[in-house]
Amino acid sequence: MERVLEIYQPRLIDNDTFRRLNHARDFLAQNFDQIITLEDVADEACFSPFHFQRQFKRAFQESPHEFLTRLRLEQAQKLLAKSDLTVSEICLEVGYESLGSFSTLFARRAGCPPTDFRKIYSIPVHWWLRSVPGCFVSRSSFNPN
Repeated sequence: MERVLEIYQPRLIDNDTFRRLNHARDFLAQNFDQIITLEDVADEACFSPFHFQRQFKRAFQESPHEFLTRLRLEQAQKLLAKSDLTVSEICLEVGYESLGSFSTLFARRAGCPPTDFRKIYSIPVHWWLRSVPGCFVSRSSFNPN
């Protein structure tokens, strides 16, 4: 019975290890737009790359690669919705080098290609025209700027 409990109980991570893993995760978050190797981030945490990857997954329930991908795609979604940068510029801005790989990954995760995502979720330039009745705009000196 003890063996069964040992298998299903999560192993705890000591405070020093958790602190170093958090430092490495912060390093990834601050440099998500750069090319980062597993060795780079493992060095930040003072672990060997494979030990770091196992510990990171245990602590945060996602691998360092999954964490970095999630951050990059979240930032890409924000840029697509709120900026007028091209998809190619956004691809480079969030740390990808290949537009094809970025678009394929984005479509797989978001459910639609980046260009369609922008059409659906972007805020129109003249958003106020949709929120202010036309009769008010035409009969007054209303200027939202």
